[in-house]
Amino acid sequence: MQLSNPFKTLLFALVALAAMSIGNSLAPAQNQSNPAAESKSQACPNDDSGLQLPAGFCATVFADDIGHARHMVVAPSGVLYVNTWSGRYYGNDTPHAGGFLVALQDKSGAGKADVIERFGETVQSGGAGGTGIGLYKGSIYAESNDRIVRYLLPAGSIVPSGSADTIVSGLPLGGDHPMHPFIINAEGLMYVDVASATNSCQLKNRTLKSPGADPCAELETRGGIWRYDANKTNQTFSTAERFATGIRNAEGFAIDSSGRLFVTQHGRDQLHANWPDLYQPDEEATLPAEELLLLKAKGDYGWPECYYDAFVQKLVLAPEYGGDGGKTTGVCANKVAPAVAFPAHWAPNAMVRYDKKQFPARYRDGVFIAFHGSWNRAPYAQGGYNVVFQPLAGDHASGQCEIFADGFAGAVKSPAKAAHRPSGLAVGPDGSLYVSDDIRGRIYRIVYHGGPAGGAANITACPSAAAPAGNPVEVAAQPPEGTHPDAGAAASNLPVPEGATREMVLLGERIYRGQVGGAACTGCHGESGEGTPLGPDLTGKKWLWSDGSYAGIAKTITEGVLQPKQYRAPMPPMGGAQLTPDQISALAAYVWGLSHRAPPNPN
Repeated sequence: MQLSNPFKTLLFALVALAAMSIGNSLAPAQNQSNPAAESKSQACPNDDSGLQLPAGFCATVFADDIGHARHMVVAPSGVLYVNTWSGRYYGNDTPHAGGFLVALQDKSGAGKADVIERFGETVQSGGAGGTGIGLYKGSIYAESNDRIVRYLLPAGSIVPSGSADTIVSGLPLGGDHPMHPFIINAEGLMYVDVASATNSCQLKNRTLKSPGADPCAELETRGGIWRYDANKTNQTFSTAERFATGIRNAEGFAIDSSGRLFVTQHGRDQLHANWPDLYQPDEEATLPAEELLLLKAKGDYGWPECYYDAFVQKLVLAPEYGGDGGKTTGVCANKVAPAVAFPAHWAPNAMVRYDKKQFPARYRDGVFIAFHGSWNRAPYAQGGYNVVFQPLAGDHASGQCEIFADGFAGAVKSPAKAAHRPSGLAVGPDGSLYVSDDIRGRIYRIVYHGGPAGGAANITACPSAAAPAGNPVEVAAQPPEGTHPDAGAAASNLPVPEGATREMVLLGERIYRGQVGGAACTGCHGESGEGTPLGPDLTGKKWLWSDGSYAGIAKTITEGVLQPKQYRAPMPPMGGAQLTPDQISALAAYVWGLSHRAPPNPN
C-alpha cells in the first residue's frame, strides 16, 4: 500500500535486528579492531562507500546526486549511462536540472566519474525520465514516459547530438507500476516489462476483502512481458506483442551464456491487511516470496490468481480468487513456478549476469540482484536494501543466495529512513560492478582486489525465503535526522484535539505503528509521519487529502483516497484494515497530534 494512507510500517531500528537475522558475519566488518576490517582498510584506501562486502572487494562512490538513478548500462568504452526518474513515484519533488539521461566517465582512472553529461528529454520538453535503459549496436535505448527511444552516439562523443528515434510508443502508464524496464538480446529482440496497475487485480485495489476481477482484464495490457524488435522504429504497443503473462512486476532482466532469459518478480502485498481472516499478522511480512523466473514464450506465471508460498514451496491460490490462506492450489498447478524464491517484499529492482574475469570465478555462474528494500513487513523488521549473488546451474539455483553488498540504507532499513536504496546494476568492461541508488542519486563502483584464489571468506547467506518474521520491532522513538528535535516524540507529548483524550492519542500511536488493528502506517508515511516516497507528510506542512481538522482526518481514514493527487497508488478505506469506529477516532487523534506539535525551541 502506498500513498496517503495511514497504514503501513513503523520505524524500524532494524540495523541491529536485521543484521542478526541476516547473520553475524557482517559484524567483523564494523569492528574497528577486527583484523579483517584493518586488512580491508589497507587494501581499499579509497573506499568511501560505507558498504559491507566480502573479503577482497572494495567500493568507491563513483558519482553522487545525479537524480533518482534507476537502471544503468556500460558501453565498451567504459562510459556508464544512467536513466533517472521523477514524478509521482518520488512525491513530485524537483527533478535534477538538465536531461534525465546521464553519461558518466572516469577519465583519470581514480574510480570516480570526472565527466558528467546529461542528455535526453527534460522537464521543459515534457519528460519525466524513466527506469529502463539499454545498449545495442552502439546506440542508447531508454524508457521515457510511454515510449522506448533510441539515441545514436556519434564517434568521439559520449552523448548524442541529434534527437531520438521512437522504437515503441503507447506503453501503458499509471497505476501502481508505471515503469518499463527492458533488455535487448544479441539478435535485437527487446523484452519489455509492462507491470500491473494494481496489487492483485481486485475490483477495488488494495481494499479489505475486495474480490479479484474475473477475468482480470488488466492482463490484456499489463502484468507481463512484451517483445519488440530493437532494429525497427515506430512500433506501437498492442496485445499482439505479449510474450509472457501473469508477472506482476518484472524489473530485473538477465540473459545467461546460453541465451536463456531470466526476470525477477515483485510479489504481491497485503495478504493479512486485506484478508485478516485468512492470514496471521506475521504472514504479512513473510508471504509471498519474491521470485526469479525463467522466461518462456507464452508462459503464465500466475499473477493475480496465484502467489508463491516458500513455506509449502509451491504456487497457491490467492484469496481474491477463492484461496483459503495457502492451502488450496487450484489453477496454480498449471502455472509456471519460479526458478528461485527469495524472502518476501525485498523488492528485486535490477539483475545482471556477471560475465567478466575481474571477480573470482565463483561469480561467473549466476546473477547479482539489487533489492530495493521492503515496506510491507511492518510491524516486523524490514528486509532487503542490499545486493545479493544467486548462483545458478543452467535454469535453476545451484545454492542459496548470499548477501554480497550491504550497508546502503545506513542506520535504519525503512523507506522513510534509508540513506540509499539499490535500484540498478551494470557490469563494466573491466569487470567492475556498478550499483545505483534512487534516493540520493549515488552510483557505487565495486572492484575486486583480493588474491587469485577468490575464496568465500566472510560470505553471508541470505535468510531462507521461509524464515519466520521474528518479533515485532518496538524501540523507543528517536528524533530522525533532518527534522526538529521532538520529531518522533512519544504520543504522551503530543497535543490532544478537542473531543479526544490522551488515552485515544496513545492508542492511535499503537495503531499507527501496526501494534493494534492489523496494519501499520509507518511504511507509507514514515516513522514520525514525515512522509516517504510512498505517502505524504502528516505533520501539517501540507494537507493533500484533508483540511487537517480532527474530523477531516477521521473522514479520510474512513473513506480512503481512491485517486491520490501526487502518489501512484490509492489508499483503501481504513488503509485496508478492519478498524472499529473507536480505533479510527484514536488514529485520527494521533495524526492530528503529529500535525500540531509545538515547534522546536530555538534555544
